Amino acid sequence: MAERVVVVGVAEGRPAAPPRGEVVVGHVELLAACRPPLEAAVPVRDLAEALRLVDSTAGEACILASGDPGFFGMVRLLAERYGPERLEVHPAPSSVSLAFARLGLPWDDAVVISAHGRDLEEAVDAAAGREKVAFLTSPDNPPERVAAALLARDFLFDEAAVCSHLGEPAEAVTRADLPCVAAGRWPARSVLVCLRGAGVPDRPVVAADLRPEEFAHHAGVVTKPEVRAVVLAKLRIRPGGVMWDVGAGSGSVGIEAAKAMPNLTVYSVERDAARVAHLHTNADRHDVKLHVVEGVAPQALRDLPAPDCVFLGGGGIEVLRSVCSRVKRGGRVVAAFAILEHALEAHRLLGSMVRIAVERARPLASGRRLVPENPVYVVWGEPGGRP
Repeated sequence: MAERVVVVGVAEGRPAAPPRGEVVVGHVELLAACRPPLEAAVPVRDLAEALRLVDSTAGEACILASGDPGFFGMVRLLAERYGPERLEVHPAPSSVSLAFARLGLPWDDAVVISAHGRDLEEAVDAAAGREKVAFLTSPDNPPERVAAALLARDFLFDEAAVCSHLGEPAEAVTRADLPCVAAGRWPARSVLVCLRGAGVPDRPVVAADLRPEEFAHHAGVVTKPEVRAVVLAKLRIRPGGVMWDVGAGSGSVGIEAAKAMPNLTVYSVERDAARVAHLHTNADRHDVKLHVVEGVAPQALRDLPAPDCVFLGGGGIEVLRSVCSRVKRGGRVVAAFAILEHALEAHRLLGSMVRIAVERARPLASGRRLVPENPVYVVWGEPGGRP
């Protein structure tokens, strides 16, 4: 087995770094696109053949990969096989970055969804409520099949673009709409970009500005926008992460998070059947996907994947202790309380706390007055420590 594995990304026919090693391997089609040709590289037909050559090398081996090998690429498999400490990775621009470059659009706010080796319905579900999506298509799920599945779910986008053979002589970028893409035949390994609007965001990433009346709720049980804004800021949600919304109520925090953050998976846990019904109603109303879990915490949390962040809107200190033991290292836990004594107990576990007191303007016959609302205590921390 090689002592060191150098992984070099290739884009537009150019390696991101000079390939080096006792053996240099690359897919035959990738090598054919390189200019000038890499004469010393060994062409292979698949990754398994490349790994056999790497395993038979005692010193340093080099694998050439398309684009950024750490972005839905081979780095994950190589890190598991050889260990991250043996890898030296030189990324080139990914197919997604090239696709958005060709379209003249930023993509830091895009949701990137792989349709490789996964159920198409699951892939399409991840596009719910998104404004800018890039699908990595595959022989099993080519662009026309993905577009047809989006239309079947009534996910209507204003524009679509199929970006194929990026950086190669046969490169093609076709702007169209979803019905046109669904009716055509396209290279299977493409990037399908779907846009609502012009593709340039005109709002902040985390807005937290949905009004309480925009949610179905019971007896006013909905986190107010001002508290929601603080909670979302403290949660530090990230793309591709897992969030638990425990004691979700109307689901307002989880819904705002899901609307704002690409590929965030939200589990909304609620014990009350009427509020569970409101969760489904609100998810449909705001066109987001929530994984609704009906049950009593902490028992209902047992089979959920470990979270990157947790919002505790109800459940008490026992539930808080439970989520603290499950959150990933470096992950945030945020809790909201109406009663100071409960908040102080949570503060001893998490370490930070603020009191949010809002006064809301109300009309009077001669003008307006500020009416105070009940204060809310927001507590947060990283119970697992920093990574």
